[in-house]
Amino acid sequence: MLPVTNPNPAFRITRASHVTLAVTDLAKSRDFYRDAIGLVVTEETGDTVYLRGLEEAAHHSLVLEQSEIAQARRVGLRVRTDADIRFAEKFFADNNIEHQRIERAYQGATLQFRDPVGTLMELTSEMDVVPRRMQNYDEFKSGAPQRIDHFQVVTYDVGAATEFWTGLGMRMSEYTAKDGTDELWGSWMEVKGNTHDLVFTNGRGPRLHHFAFAVPDATSLIHAADVVGALGLGDEIDRGPGRHGISNALFLYLRDPDQHRIELFNTHYQFIDLETPPIRWDVTDPRRAQLWGMPASRRWFFEASEFPGEAVHEPLLKANPDTLEDYLGIH
Repeated sequence: MLPVTNPNPAFRITRASHVTLAVTDLAKSRDFYRDAIGLVVTEETGDTVYLRGLEEAAHHSLVLEQSEIAQARRVGLRVRTDADIRFAEKFFADNNIEHQRIERAYQGATLQFRDPVGTLMELTSEMDVVPRRMQNYDEFKSGAPQRIDHFQVVTYDVGAATEFWTGLGMRMSEYTAKDGTDELWGSWMEVKGNTHDLVFTNGRGPRLHHFAFAVPDATSLIHAADVVGALGLGDEIDRGPGRHGISNALFLYLRDPDQHRIELFNTHYQFIDLETPPIRWDVTDPRRAQLWGMPASRRWFFEASEFPGEAVHEPLLKANPDTLEDYLGIH
């Protein structure tokens, strides 16, 4: 049976919020996300850069921290109020889940924890408010990303991850399974009413596969690809442009100077009505990943950003995805 969403979770998650990356050249990474992607730099300190999308009023949705090692430090979600942080603390304490309250610049009450499959998470109830830039059209650059939308995590146990997060109120909009069963190979879960805030896919994990920003339209994806190419970074286009079967999104994936992966996307659909069942895709159906065009390269399937201090485990389910190299006969 598929995991069942808990309609009355211990605390209220509202959306995907922010991600913190460790980068090895802060200035180079800042320039990439500002000039090649189009994010807004909110603030810089000696060892940290805070960025956001054009329509975002929250102080940041991407935090870059100088480090000797490139890693995905934290995946951030918003909760509704400070009370939800307290409820989360109690829930984690009652269920023996590692957690700690911390102070984070420009954020309100903040709680860090480790989910059962090793994903390093952060909850916050509030951020400093800054002016939106969504009508400053003269400042739109490259893909003009508007807001952070979701995260995809590679995990060795999709079932356990999905069971945990549906228990915290997330709804599964789509999933992948095999051989007529509902054994989960991937799950797309949401709280904000579109197709996903948090995705888990089968593989060596825990690792952050990508984080995603919504862009205004399909033209923005093409323009981003042109800008990246004009900057001499065309090799960092990791996949696309294309259209996923899952979520129906148009997409473009890019790699930053440390090979962290960002997705720019547009056009996924609403998933609000509670009676709507999740869409099942068989893992053998290539349309789930790409409705048109060629399959992804090996690096898209097998490379991702590790979390600090978390051992990477082999997946419980074994798979050999069809890659671009297989499609083209490249060995």
